[in-house]
Amino acid sequence: MDNDAIRVEAEGVKEVVDRMVVLTKIHAHYTIRLPEGAPREKVDRALATHVAKCPTARSLEGAVKVTWSADVAGG
Repeated sequence: MDNDAIRVEAEGVKEVVDRMVVLTKIHAHYTIRLPEGAPREKVDRALATHVAKCPTARSLEGAVKVTWSADVAGG
């Protein structure tokens, strides 16, 4: 895959909790361009387990809500 075949944009939301600004949410949006013939099922399966398998998301579990979305083209 080309270096620009996978792109992610992340956005964090900070809120005031107990008079302190804290990070409460992170949303990651993936843009993925698959090469011709690439198995789309594997990409879908990897995305479906994103939060459970992501070390950062697991570290933030319970403190920061992590969500994601994706646009996948090709395959």
